[in-house]
Amino acid sequence: MQRRQFLLGAAVSGLALGLASRLSSAATSSFPFALSDEDWRKRLSSDQYAVLRQEATERPYSSPLNAIKASGMFHCAGCENTLYSSATKFDSGTGWPSFWAPVGGAIGTQTDYVLIYPRTEVHCANCGGHLGHVFDDGPPPTGKRHCINGVVLQFKPGPVT
Repeated sequence: MQRRQFLLGAAVSGLALGLASRLSSAATSSFPFALSDEDWRKRLSSDQYAVLRQEATERPYSSPLNAIKASGMFHCAGCENTLYSSATKFDSGTGWPSFWAPVGGAIGTQTDYVLIYPRTEVHCANCGGHLGHVFDDGPPPTGKRHCINGVVLQFKPGPVT
């Protein structure tokens, strides 16, 4: 019985920490590109809105961007900020577009407790939109895996920068 109470208490604490983190960051965050909630809803599809503004996750293997092998850049669907180069894209086998490095200054990170344990959330540095998470199991040279929801990316073919 004590173990169950401990686990329940830990779960509730984790959720409370996650919610408190979200509320405080939402209240104090400011980004160069900002819109009202109504304008975000007009600008984005319902799937994009759910991920970018409500931190949802798309189904694995649902993004056509997983198959992209062409040269180009990946941009934020919310504000068109350039986020990732195709030169850093790799097949992680997870079902989401994955990259080993972002474009310099394009993203921000913060600790996310949504699943109780801490994860590193990735968001667009320009609009604050939720993109996905970064993990320490990627390939060299960084060892990072930026696991990004494809629905919030736009691919533009062309030279990589």
